[in-house]
Amino acid sequence: MSTNKSNNLTLLDQAQREDPDGKVSKVVEVLVEKNEMLEDAIFVKCNDKTGHKTTIRSGLPQGTWRKLNYGVKNEKSKTAQIRDTTGMLESYSEIDKALADLSGNVAEFRASEDVAFIEGMAQTLSKALIYGDSSVNPEKIMGFAPRFSSKSAGNGGQIIDAGGTGPNLTSMWLIGWGDLTVHCIFPEGSKAGMQVEDKGVVTISDGNGGQFDAYRTKFKFDAGLTVRDWRYVVRIANIPTTGLTNAIFDKINEALDLIPNLSGCKPVFYCNRKLKTALRNIARTQANVQLSVENVNGKAVQSYDGVPVKRVDEILSTESQVQ
Repeated sequence: MSTNKSNNLTLLDQAQREDPDGKVSKVVEVLVEKNEMLEDAIFVKCNDKTGHKTTIRSGLPQGTWRKLNYGVKNEKSKTAQIRDTTGMLESYSEIDKALADLSGNVAEFRASEDVAFIEGMAQTLSKALIYGDSSVNPEKIMGFAPRFSSKSAGNGGQIIDAGGTGPNLTSMWLIGWGDLTVHCIFPEGSKAGMQVEDKGVVTISDGNGGQFDAYRTKFKFDAGLTVRDWRYVVRIANIPTTGLTNAIFDKINEALDLIPNLSGCKPVFYCNRKLKTALRNIARTQANVQLSVENVNGKAVQSYDGVPVKRVDEILSTESQVQ
């Protein structure tokens, strides 16, 4: 499937262009490996310091059937301005200097610890991109789920009900990434993606009145989410985690039809591991289901009718029913 050529880059694109020594690139490769949504997300610099103002069109002129000798009234489109904010996700790694020195390779020892921090922060950011709600927790970002939480809301037509009830439900998301559709944001004066800063050797407390020297590393990821055009997000909600049938593929087809222009964005489906396995098992017994494995940049990627289906384990299997 052809997609639009974005003027902005993914995290991996930017790292490969800006870091010739490969250090930042390696960090980003680990980050996107742990969070497949970040592999696709386009990052745009905020246009309002730590926030991003977007004017969205909320209504279109309808036109008037004119009779001879009668005029028509002026019309204009309806717009609304929204401001999305970024959140600051930070952490510090502190490793006993003596222990790292005993390893014989301090850089490799510290790098092995860095991977754990990168993975943990990737999971935290991934969960925020789905469920973060800045109206409840102002320090967090506004994710997809709070924006698409009611079928009676203005964007409720983008929520497809899979018919499940009870507490054991999940969602599948179709996101059409693009400069003018859906993208992540980062504050002015900073860089997109994970920033890793070596703080060198510091003296810290052991919590029992003693002190020791440690290697300290700071991890920082400032990011937010903007939905410029809500028609490029579809939530298939209320999917039962057990007893799934091939009727789910009817919902997936419906989701694809709700996106105005699939070639004008980078469309990707996201679901958790349990749902992805169930889809593959159903497709194996249904010859007419367009679920396949394709080679994308040297990586085997499951896709449906040419649209990648990727795993985000932070999507819960215990969601409340969307009504």
